[in-house]
Amino acid sequence: MRLKITTILVLMLLPMISLAQRQQYQQVNDIPYTASSDAYAQECCKLDVYYPVDQKDTPVVVWFHGGGIEGGEKHIDPQLKNSGLVVVAANYRLLPKAKIDDILDDVAAAVAWTYKNIEKYGGSHRKIFIAGHSAGGYLLDMIGLDKKWLAKYGVDADSLAALVPFSGQCITHYNIRKQQNIPPLQATIDQYAPLTYVRPDAPPIVIISGDRELELYGRYEEQAYFWRMLKLAGHKDVTLYEMQGYDHGAMPQPAYYILKQHIKRLTEKKPTRSKR
Repeated sequence: MRLKITTILVLMLLPMISLAQRQQYQQVNDIPYTASSDAYAQECCKLDVYYPVDQKDTPVVVWFHGGGIEGGEKHIDPQLKNSGLVVVAANYRLLPKAKIDDILDDVAAAVAWTYKNIEKYGGSHRKIFIAGHSAGGYLLDMIGLDKKWLAKYGVDADSLAALVPFSGQCITHYNIRKQQNIPPLQATIDQYAPLTYVRPDAPPIVIISGDRELELYGRYEEQAYFWRMLKLAGHKDVTLYEMQGYDHGAMPQPAYYILKQHIKRLTEKKPTRSKR
């Protein structure tokens, strides 16, 4: 009897093992994505592409790292690997060596590169999700809502599959305010605040925050206000999550699951929702 059960289990697992063996991945590192002649841009503006081999029309995540716009390095989290996704991880220039306009241009250029090249890696330009943690979330909100940044490269921001900021600042970023001698607890909403560009026709937005009691400088409340303003503006597919018990640095780990679930929802064309 044991032999029969073991044989049945092995036969059941064989298709799964065979599928895992077929699903192979490759990674190409340090691909330049900018045409800028600036030496610092040529040094920094590179990206990595991680992709499943021999796949087509695959959803794509373009990931922007955190670090307060002053530090950080491109990386691909293990939770985004072996998940059937194409992942693009991009570096960008940093404060104070670069200006914020240069940095936003870098982020837009990386997304535009993805639009124009990702099919070579089996990705779909119709299924591009831009995501990032902290400063990365702030930067992606800026280029996803203020359409001029991507328009420079011939890309319509509204063609993005979704914006998925992990604990991104929604007012003007604190390190931009620091350059103006404005303290972290003094809020500013100007041309460098995602809140300035709230609009009903933006792509789907999945806002993910850490625990409100553990986040930076009232970051949860910023994101909750961002969510509320988008809803009041008439946006039909915006969702807010709070990762209770997780601080600013730890919240990406449970957030990756939410990102992947929304990729599945949006690529499978399930009904949209607007909730908190």
